[in-house]
Amino acid sequence: SHLALTVFRALWYVSFQLCRECRARFAGSLESPISSSRQPSKLVKMSAEFMFMDDDVQTVPIPDDNGTVPHYSQPLLTFAAASTITIMVVGLVGNLLTVVALLRCPRVRNVAAAFIISLCIADFLFCAVVLPFAASRFITDTWSHGDFLCKVVPLVRYGNVGVSLLCIAMITINRYIMIAHYGMYTKIYRPFWIACMIIFCWSLSFGMQIPTFLGYWGIYSYDHNLRTCSIMKDRWGRSSKTALFMIAFVIPCMIIVCCYARIFWVVHSSENRMRQHASAGSGKDKKEMKSKRNEWRITKMVLAIFLSFLMCYLPITIIKVCDSNVQYPVLHVVAYLLLYLSACINPIIYVIMNNQYRQAYKTILLCKRPRLLSLTPAGSSYGGKSREDSKTMVSQVSIALTPVRCSDLPDFADRHL
Repeated sequence: SHLALTVFRALWYVSFQLCRECRARFAGSLESPISSSRQPSKLVKMSAEFMFMDDDVQTVPIPDDNGTVPHYSQPLLTFAAASTITIMVVGLVGNLLTVVALLRCPRVRNVAAAFIISLCIADFLFCAVVLPFAASRFITDTWSHGDFLCKVVPLVRYGNVGVSLLCIAMITINRYIMIAHYGMYTKIYRPFWIACMIIFCWSLSFGMQIPTFLGYWGIYSYDHNLRTCSIMKDRWGRSSKTALFMIAFVIPCMIIVCCYARIFWVVHSSENRMRQHASAGSGKDKKEMKSKRNEWRITKMVLAIFLSFLMCYLPITIIKVCDSNVQYPVLHVVAYLLLYLSACINPIIYVIMNNQYRQAYKTILLCKRPRLLSLTPAGSSYGGKSREDSKTMVSQVSIALTPVRCSDLPDFADRHL
């Protein structure tokens, strides 16, 4: 029955296109502009909607108001499907490995690790729930999973993207407070408040989706232009898509820019003060060279984090706002792939670049006991370093994950960054 229905729909669609072409030629032969000749009639639109009443099978795209459907070439869809599956596998393995490593290795448990775990969980859910349907969409060039999943999948997609952005912003704020307001750090980052911050990230992100899920500010429905389920206009013509994309990008972007600008200024000022009080001679020159090298390493770290944020989220934000009618399908596919890439690139940016986390990965992959992991500042046991020296540890990924004063940054950076 499904095969017969599919054949009937295909025949109807071909007939519809032929009728449109004939009507257009007939109107041109009369040399009189007939607006209705280039628009499908109400009966045709009703018939097209009737074709998609089956919740389980949707195989023929409905023409938009201009009677056209965006064309996605087969090579583009094949490349997008392969890329999505690759990102999904890498994201699942990378995020799961990160969570297990952080939970099993006590030495790397700190404030930033709590936010990184939340970020990895959000990215893992994104890879497990959203990306399989995204790959299916590229393979079949349509949505064929029913109305219920058509509401749940975009809810999870938008919600998890919001959680990821908010967690990144929280990590940035953590770095800023630790570097610029050291005296407030221990008062703010207590277990209770850390839990509240993480709950806030998840509650705000998914809470913003409730009006759309209930149909009060747009609806979750099938987008025939994008061939996937997304936020569509409701019966009053309202949609939250543009507002959500602008809020999700602009606010975290402003937080990251402001915090990192302040962090860089504080670190730079601290190094200048150290140069002024350094002893004269070759020792001073050596310290200045180290300081310049450390400053460049910190700059590259900050630049890499911020550029990865822009690379993943800026394209989809611009495309959604500027090309809402999908006039350029290729740009939409590329923008979605970059958005999907954020789910597997975050562990690389925030975890892999940290030598301590790399050791934690080795411990998990080689099935070693966590107590054998050496995660002290110089990579040795506590017996080789004083307890005071061990407190000056600063993580590469967050510039400073544990309380440390600015004066301690250059020496540590030379050992670890």
